[in-house]
Amino acid sequence: MKPEQIRTVFMGTPEFALPTLQGLIDAGVNLVGVYTQPDRPKGRGKKLAASPVKELALAHQLPVFQPERLRKPEAVEQLRRLAPDLIVVVAYGQILPKSVLEIPRFQCINVHASLLPKYRGAAPINKAIVDGESETGVTTMLMDVGLDTGAMLVKRSTPIGPDETAGEIHDRLALLGREAMTATLQLICAGQLTPQEQDAALSSYAPMMSKEDGLIDWSRSAQQIHNQVRGLDPWPGAYSYLNGQALKIARTGTNEEGSGAPGEVLRADATGIRVACGQGTLIIGELQLPGKKRLTAREFLSGYPLPVGTRLKSTPATPINPEG
Repeated sequence: MKPEQIRTVFMGTPEFALPTLQGLIDAGVNLVGVYTQPDRPKGRGKKLAASPVKELALAHQLPVFQPERLRKPEAVEQLRRLAPDLIVVVAYGQILPKSVLEIPRFQCINVHASLLPKYRGAAPINKAIVDGESETGVTTMLMDVGLDTGAMLVKRSTPIGPDETAGEIHDRLALLGREAMTATLQLICAGQLTPQEQDAALSSYAPMMSKEDGLIDWSRSAQQIHNQVRGLDPWPGAYSYLNGQALKIARTGTNEEGSGAPGEVLRADATGIRVACGQGTLIIGELQLPGKKRLTAREFLSGYPLPVGTRLKSTPATPINPEG
């Protein structure tokens, strides 16, 4: 079978999905439809904006579908009329119901940003870095009604550098996703797909990150905090409190020199801001106050001096009234 003989529907929304969609286009797959999330308000003007996947699809004159809820009977029927042989899903943003999973003869294939069965769930890139993993990757898998529990097809791995951020790994895994899906497509065409069941005993879960996950607990080790900072960069961001203000922290490093109370500034100069942790010292390279742009340590200190002994805290200096 040739790629152009495979009627394919692609489902995806953010930039992470773009390389895989482009890979399918380049492979000559018969793309009969591209599903993506409805246009959403964006920016200060809150104007409706198309998703990155929609923009790419329209640039290639592909038919685009944007149901608010894919599980509605009319949306399922619309998809069924497209008669896809294959549905490829990459960060679509909606759960596919059983009625959709049963439509294509080659099933629904998901490109997941982890080496399954580790890090099932919505935030596998972030969680792998926060946990201090030295390797991650992508897995193509047959979708079922469980949460990333389907049989695995193709894996591609990559090391995680000691200072790499979630944003940097995200971009690399997006390209690996294309590579893994291209290999999966070749196996489908050759009739050589060999699904491998996941070992549930080896599974772990990576839930969606929230702003609260970014709050730094200075009693933890410098390495743990460093992993937290880079795992949540660029979103939702790690932060602490300085004089009652939330202070975002990025581009960190660690060393074992110096000692002090957790959160205490031990040294602050152009080379970085050194803060005592429960174990070791965190070196902060970039910071950002509310409503301000991100600054290097040198730039920040020129306007906001941090004398030795200043404390960064895990709670605001004064209670905040939740009702304003």
